[in-house]
Amino acid sequence: MSTPRSIAIATTLVLAGLTAAVRGDQSLTYPDLVGRLTDLARLATLPDRGETCAQWSSYDRASRYDEKTGKYVAWGANGDGNGVIRTEGDQVVMAEMKGPGCIWRIWSAAAARGHVKIYLDGQPEPAVDMPFAHYFDGKHAPFAYPALSYNLAEVHSSGQNLFVPIPYQKSCKVVADKGWGAYFHFNYATYPAGTTVPTFSSQLAAQHADRLQAVNDCFARGLGADPAGSRAGQGTIVTDVRAAPGQTVRVARIQSGPRAITALRVKVKLGDRADEMTALRKLALRITWDGQSEPAVWCPLGDFFGTAPGMNLFKTLPLGMTEKGFYSYWYMPFAQDAVIELVNDDATERTVDFEITHAPLGRPFEGLGYFHTKWHRDTVELPKDRWPDWIMLRTQGRGRFCGVSLHVWNPRGGWWGEGDEKFFVDGEKFPSTFGTGSEDYFGYAWSNPSLFQKPYHCQTMTQGNRGHQALARWHIVENVPFQTSFEACIEKYFPNERGTLYACTARWYLAPGGADAYGPVPVAERDGYYTRPQLVVNGFTVLNDPPGDPQLQQMDHYGARKWKNDAQLWWTGARPGAKLELGVPVAEGGRYAVSVRLTKARDYAIVQFFLDGKKAGEPVDLFNPSVVPTSPIDLGAYDLTPGRHVLAVEILGADPQAQKSYMFGISQIDLLKQP
Repeated sequence: MSTPRSIAIATTLVLAGLTAAVRGDQSLTYPDLVGRLTDLARLATLPDRGETCAQWSSYDRASRYDEKTGKYVAWGANGDGNGVIRTEGDQVVMAEMKGPGCIWRIWSAAAARGHVKIYLDGQPEPAVDMPFAHYFDGKHAPFAYPALSYNLAEVHSSGQNLFVPIPYQKSCKVVADKGWGAYFHFNYATYPAGTTVPTFSSQLAAQHADRLQAVNDCFARGLGADPAGSRAGQGTIVTDVRAAPGQTVRVARIQSGPRAITALRVKVKLGDRADEMTALRKLALRITWDGQSEPAVWCPLGDFFGTAPGMNLFKTLPLGMTEKGFYSYWYMPFAQDAVIELVNDDATERTVDFEITHAPLGRPFEGLGYFHTKWHRDTVELPKDRWPDWIMLRTQGRGRFCGVSLHVWNPRGGWWGEGDEKFFVDGEKFPSTFGTGSEDYFGYAWSNPSLFQKPYHCQTMTQGNRGHQALARWHIVENVPFQTSFEACIEKYFPNERGTLYACTARWYLAPGGADAYGPVPVAERDGYYTRPQLVVNGFTVLNDPPGDPQLQQMDHYGARKWKNDAQLWWTGARPGAKLELGVPVAEGGRYAVSVRLTKARDYAIVQFFLDGKKAGEPVDLFNPSVVPTSPIDLGAYDLTPGRHVLAVEILGADPQAQKSYMFGISQIDLLKQP
């Protein structure tokens, strides 16, 4: 069978990369760099000293580390749209690096018409000088490759991304004119001293346009095939595995190392959606390298293939789920043997079909890292000054960080992903990667709940930012090398008590002897934890799952003791016609006068109450120029039986003077028994 041209190019460059690693060759051509866009095998090569990857972004500069106190200051600061290194005249400096290096990824949420200029190696004229928006439209040279330069608004999402390598030998400086837009990332690698790279220019890109076009065509045709194509000496194991409840079954043992697993394909027989969600969390994949005491891969089966819960169809470069089955092309080398096992923690017998492709390394194993994939939820409690950091990966040793998939359970809605990514490399006190928002890290923007799939990032499941969300970001070209330690965090603003929970699957390579502290997670902790917690405020309970976001709001900053317990139930994000149902306990039957104490403000709604399905009182206009509590509002007298009764509130609209946010707040429900 003939090999497609783009795949053949990638295969050649993979082999070239391995050869360079063996020879210690410090010269990288532009085709070498372009080849890394599809080179998954190179990720296993352990980094040389001096090889780093970092990010300049527009993060809020109020966040800092205080050397004197050893504390983090304003660590959750959130004004992330316009942070820059400095201002020079009418321009701002976005990024500044010393070479040899390469910009691998540029991202923005709102690139506009103002020019962004990239100066390289001290040259007086910029290598790139164009409106920032043109970096991301796939139409303007030298970035006229729509699969490498794209705006996700075209697929009903948001976020602008560029993945054309921009190398420099000595230095790089990125400046922007007025009107450039808002929010940016520049991810760049720095190579060891002595490495030779070309200096980017439009002419260099044009000279190697066939290489860039080959990658573009490979991505544009659709993903799902191994980008390296067929390898010499490869073999394939095909086996059907039946695992009884509670059983761990050996799928295969490969003892002919040094080799690498180059592809893993799986088909599993599943029932309805509920069965998918259960099976793909209760089945787990274990892979142990070279007789180590603990597996380097331990992961629920669905999460290993990039998304959860259940089957969420998608394709990216290294992973995907399709109707025909799941695939993984992560390159997994070993020196002597590999043991692949399937764990069934379900109460149901499961049958899983495996196809495992493996091939000779073509070089000694020395200098390569083991592939690690681990799934976890909360693992480490950080000091208070580190709030709102949530650890995605913490490891020690030498290796490369290659990305994560994140499953968010957000039962009460509201924007969950305001938090920035932060990467601490080799004991850094201040992270060399500091982002601008969770959605920005995953390559989209503005909390857009649309699905998308691209080679290096995707959003594979969403319920309108309410309920389940599943996302992934693969660091293929902008992988992060580390020599002694690595910690990747993402900020998590909503606490677990609110019901918002994260589950993370990290992928990284680690030298033998490195520390991987993540062990198997009990089945009770990985399935069925996503429940909708009841919200109880001042004695009444939210019963239904209304549109928007009902939550507890502390009110003492508006004046102490003005609201009961200085708190209210605050309902935001709803629209006219929406209903909120509250459970009101009645201890003893009788006739009761019912009243409520509410909140008024400039963005509050006009509402109507109902008690046990019947209209209660008249419409209440909650507009007021400032935030104030109401006096008791009479809803009438009613005969109530013992037990729970339902007080519902419907949003009717808003006062003409009000800001049309249709908010609602209630702090107290009073039942006064009548004689």
